Amino acid sequence: MAIETQPESAQAPGGGEPGATPKERAWWMRPNIFTALVGAVIGYYFGHWLGNFMTPSFVATGGGAPDDNDLAIVIGYGFLILGWLIGLGVFNDLVRMMLGKPLNGNGRNGNGLGVSKYFRFTLDHKVVGLQYLIGMLVYFFTGGLLAIGIRTELLSPSYHVLSPTMYLQVVGEHGTMMMMMMTSVIVGPFGNYLIPLMIGSKRVAFPRIEALSFWLTPCAYVILLSSFLDGGFPTGWTGYAPLSIQAGEGMDGYAVAFGLMGLSIILAGFNMVVTIICYRAPGMRWSRLPMFVWAMLTTGFLFILAAPVLVGGMYMIITDRTAQTAFFVDQLGGSNYLYQDLFWFFGHPEVYILALPGFGIVQEIIPVFTRKPLFGYKIGAAGMFGVAILSFFVWQHHLFDSGMDPDMRPLFMLTTELISIPTGFTFLCGMMTIWRGRIRFAVPMLFCLAWFFNFLIGGLSGIFLSDTPSDVTTHGSFFSMAHFHYTIMGGLIFTFFAAIYYWVPKMTGWELNERLGKIHFWTMFIFFNSTFAPLFAAGFLGQPRRTPVYSGSLKFLNDWVSISAFLLGISMLIFLFNLVWSLAFVKKQAEANPWGSRSIEFQLPSPVPVHDFDRIPVFSSDPYGYGEGPMPSLVPAGAPAGRE
Repeated sequence: MAIETQPESAQAPGGGEPGATPKERAWWMRPNIFTALVGAVIGYYFGHWLGNFMTPSFVATGGGAPDDNDLAIVIGYGFLILGWLIGLGVFNDLVRMMLGKPLNGNGRNGNGLGVSKYFRFTLDHKVVGLQYLIGMLVYFFTGGLLAIGIRTELLSPSYHVLSPTMYLQVVGEHGTMMMMMMTSVIVGPFGNYLIPLMIGSKRVAFPRIEALSFWLTPCAYVILLSSFLDGGFPTGWTGYAPLSIQAGEGMDGYAVAFGLMGLSIILAGFNMVVTIICYRAPGMRWSRLPMFVWAMLTTGFLFILAAPVLVGGMYMIITDRTAQTAFFVDQLGGSNYLYQDLFWFFGHPEVYILALPGFGIVQEIIPVFTRKPLFGYKIGAAGMFGVAILSFFVWQHHLFDSGMDPDMRPLFMLTTELISIPTGFTFLCGMMTIWRGRIRFAVPMLFCLAWFFNFLIGGLSGIFLSDTPSDVTTHGSFFSMAHFHYTIMGGLIFTFFAAIYYWVPKMTGWELNERLGKIHFWTMFIFFNSTFAPLFAAGFLGQPRRTPVYSGSLKFLNDWVSISAFLLGISMLIFLFNLVWSLAFVKKQAEANPWGSRSIEFQLPSPVPVHDFDRIPVFSSDPYGYGEGPMPSLVPAGAPAGRE
């Protein structure tokens, strides 16, 4: 395969004006994360005051202080978001266009801004990808610290480090942090950074939407954590009504933050789908699309179709709590089951929103480290679309234990089990690619191999939850929690780390330490399984979820799990040390193509230049032809293309 190039368009890098260069501005006119924080604080207190001013005294909750009401809190959060975006300069270009003033770039592509570009509303897709990467690591480690708090509490069935109320708050914050904030854990960093490169584009379709989708996430993170200050929320990450309607003011933070993340992923999915469909370079036919791009395309469709239902559900919770609507209040004509249907219509496609990017990473990386063409390319792509489609037909298996119509159970048992077929396509493609390959056990490959082991256990344990008779027994137990962690953490997070070790040297220009990477892998793999495998037994023996009290006969199992969880946390510190040590101190220059990949992003310098390509590439074959010809190269248009 050869990758020819042709002259580029006049579009400036990062979506700015052609020929635009950064222009020095006075310090108070340089929007960044610090001016955004000031705007957020001012916005919240103004909104809170406005909410109190708008709210009659008889609306105040529980006869408390006049400012003790949900409406003031929600309006405060709304103005916090607005102040945050104004402080970032999100609306600056819009105002200039409305005033008829030309856009002068103002460093929007990050060129010449140095490190400060990572603290700004920047339109370069590569900067946004790295912003997402740091953000997602912060959210992940925050959720991990909350998990350590949970396991510390469960060291004893009787002595309590946390009060029962605080324990529920920590459980809810942990689950919501991981499931809400981590929804874009792969799409955000790697999708935004790599997709334009992989399809031969110099930019995404909508750079401002791309940047906005990221900068909404820190706002959601702060709002979610702020719910601790208002008493937290007792509902876990699912937010079930009527408890979510009756809960204290901390529930407002949950609903606003979850709804804000829903908006973020809608924007990200729309941008990703349009970019892939409309911005492919010449020769990048559907049959040549990298598997990671297929994964981002299917995930983008799930973002667009599933997340609006979540946002609608959060809006209904907010209005039930602040405007006396009755969407989920049975006594006033609403329905608690309506919330469950709305939530899980998003919540189960979300499981595959988290899983599908991992499928793409596995099928992208394995051919590189086996030196074989990907087996069953069309089967793998079809499998991802099959998973995406069927994911909308399985949500009610979460309601098996909620009193749903028994006549509907067989249908959702069937659809839940059918989804294992397209999921199996990924296993088929991956295992057949590995078969008789010349395997190189580099760190990214090790994490991909672990994915097969972990996701297989997650899938097999899911059978018990897809069938009504066994689900009634296991649904509210630690068995369900163990299955979930094998599916999501064992699948998504392992592939997330595979992607970090595989692509971060390309993204930053600095190598990660291979030895520390292998230590991180083996400690994480061993202690992950040591943490969650025993919980299958604990669940079968009757330990319930979301309660700090359990039978004394299960103390040994819980001690084992807690100690393993602490050691799993240490493995994450090894990774963090490797990341900081390698990128901030050692700074060993990464090769342009350290893995010998045929993918186009590895034919570019490390790190990738601001303008991506000197000329728009022209593709002549797919990136998986290992052993079928010379390595691809970016050559001038009209030069000999090389052997296919």
